[in-house]
Amino acid sequence: MDRRKQFSLLVVRGDGARVLRLGFSRRLPLIVLGALFVSVTAFGVLVQDWWLMRTRMQEVGGLFGELDARRATIEGFNQRVAELQKEVSSWRELHARIWEPFGPDMAPKGQGTGIGGSRATPPGQPPTQTALSEELNRLSESVIQEGESLRALERLITRAGRALASLPSRWPVRGAVNSEFGNRTSPWTKGLEFHSGMDISAQRGTPVRAPSAGTVAFAGTHSEYGLTVMLDHGQDLRTIYGHLSKIVVTLGQKVERGADIGVTGNTGRSSGPHLHYEIVAKGRSVNPRAYLWE
Repeated sequence: MDRRKQFSLLVVRGDGARVLRLGFSRRLPLIVLGALFVSVTAFGVLVQDWWLMRTRMQEVGGLFGELDARRATIEGFNQRVAELQKEVSSWRELHARIWEPFGPDMAPKGQGTGIGGSRATPPGQPPTQTALSEELNRLSESVIQEGESLRALERLITRAGRALASLPSRWPVRGAVNSEFGNRTSPWTKGLEFHSGMDISAQRGTPVRAPSAGTVAFAGTHSEYGLTVMLDHGQDLRTIYGHLSKIVVTLGQKVERGADIGVTGNTGRSSGPHLHYEIVAKGRSVNPRAYLWE
């Protein structure tokens, strides 16, 4: 072998004595440098891949955190939807109890919403977008129906309020009742007779007030009740006030609740000052006690 194509490495001691001599080819440094370059390059690539992987893992970690947050939001949403469904169900029960006294014909006619079968999303699994959409649609439909029921109930209460306001619920005068509605012993013949109203004790000249709003249907003299006023309250309901000493309203006049219509007296067939108070519903005299609560 040509020694000019080789390098020699001589190792000597401090006293100059040779210890070791190594010979190697001139190409070896190039090979070493090449290997070192390849190693550095490979190391750089690995470091770059590690850095990219680290960055991606951080991004994935953020995505996992966002996913967990969204899952928690969806679970909270499902819980809230379940609570709302329970609340809407309680509305149905409440509405049913409210409408029951009015009968089935008065209740609003809603579409049936009965459902059955298994849950759209099995327990422990995240709900799908379709399942959430179906739950929202069912809840929205239930809320709309309950809203219609509430509006119908409001209309009914409004009508009932107007009807109640037209009822003669207030006493026309305050005093003891001398004679109730129904059969009684006649104060003149001592025989049995039917009394179509109630006689309320009152001193002569006591103001008689309308128990509810109405229109004066009669104001004049009656053969039995003397000076008499009749009020028409609508809904086929009328009230009669007899034995007055004075009338302060005129035929056709509209009067408000609590307005003066006359004063008590002893006119007509009467044994003393009092007010004969009578309620006529659909052409028949009824017991005023059924209407008086004020």
